[in-house]
Amino acid sequence: MNDKPAMNDKNSAEQAYSDFTRSLSYGDYLHLDGIHAAHQPITQAHDEHLFIAVHHVSEVWLELIVREIQAAMKLLEQGITDAPLKMLTRVVRAQEQMTNAWEVLKTMTPSDYLEFRSAFGQASGFQSQNYRMVEFLLGNRNPVMLRPHAHRPDLHDPLKAALEGPSVYDLALRLVAARGLNVPDEVLQRNYAEKYTLNEAVVDAWIAVYRDTDTYWDLYELAEKLMDVEDNFRRWRFNHVTTVERTIGFKRGSGGTSGVGYLKQALNIVLFPELWEVRTRL
Repeated sequence: MNDKPAMNDKNSAEQAYSDFTRSLSYGDYLHLDGIHAAHQPITQAHDEHLFIAVHHVSEVWLELIVREIQAAMKLLEQGITDAPLKMLTRVVRAQEQMTNAWEVLKTMTPSDYLEFRSAFGQASGFQSQNYRMVEFLLGNRNPVMLRPHAHRPDLHDPLKAALEGPSVYDLALRLVAARGLNVPDEVLQRNYAEKYTLNEAVVDAWIAVYRDTDTYWDLYELAEKLMDVEDNFRRWRFNHVTTVERTIGFKRGSGGTSGVGYLKQALNIVLFPELWEVRTRL
């Protein structure tokens, strides 16, 4: 009996394209040679490849998150709320993938990490331009965070522009004000580079939205989607803290921060304070 698939079987692997001398292959399209070449461990430690891979994957997700938030913000500036909800949902799903990546990294023990930790010197996720851009776009502003990128204008300048421009939450508040709800000028015309703080009038405005969802359904949906984004951001930060503590304890971070202490402090950051406060006051 001949087990070779018949050439006329439409379900056979024999029907797949196999000559890519003149057309784009999967590897060509994704530039896989470049991606694989980027995995360049500097020690012989087995787990260094894992460490690099997890951070490479996280950077790809962060780049997508930045792109989706920026696209959503452009539409929100135009008063459009439906399409941004899809984009922010994609952000949430990407955040989930990033959070799950910590579970892979947790398979690396403290002994595994110490085999190569000293080799990369002061390099640290603290210096991730993509991560910092996400923070700035979501409203966590601190001019000090620009310093690690001062040597790279191509990284520094977009971050500075994001720091000094409105966040996605600022744009949401503009929409709330445009619907006739009271958002004070001190909020709408604030210095965006400064940290946002809770405003009582804004709390009242969001309470009005949540108490009359029929009238303000679009704003209500937007608010809940922003809550999804911050909720997932908090989960990511928490998993970051526990992974670092599990791996290096309370050693100082490679980027110069206190390590776990610095990361635990970041757990207290609130991006959209009025949306959280509404839960208590409804």
